[in-house]
Amino acid sequence: MEHTTFNLALPVAIGADHAGFEYKEEVISYLEAKGLQVKDYGTHSGESVDYPDYAHPVATAVERGTAGVGILICGSANGVAITANKHQGIRAAICWGEELARLARSHNNANVLCIPARFVDTAVAKQMVDVFIDTPFEGGRHQNRVSKMACL
Repeated sequence: MEHTTFNLALPVAIGADHAGFEYKEEVISYLEAKGLQVKDYGTHSGESVDYPDYAHPVATAVERGTAGVGILICGSANGVAITANKHQGIRAAICWGEELARLARSHNNANVLCIPARFVDTAVAKQMVDVFIDTPFEGGRHQNRVSKMACL
């Protein structure tokens, strides 16, 4: 199924562990200032937590279509990406720059952006969010590849 853009009439699902908590709060404010709805799946403090407790609800919301796109943030982004990618309908991409965010969308039709808070500053994180949300999936030759990703 070709999906070219996100349905931004639906909320953006966002979640983070303790390492990503401050970034999550900044990204939420940034998105809301742009007029987007946001569903915050936590965490709600900087106290140590287990990232799957936040990655699974974000992935589930995107997978079920109750969120238009997902954003997950943790220290390296590896844990949240691995967790989210356990969901059949999720294509979570770790990005640490605008070009990676653009390619994750245009070539891989990624639907969850995973941000490594310990490796990018908040300005880069916000730029990646914009690029990820605004970049359409190209389809074409990439559609065949994306169609082969799921384990059936």
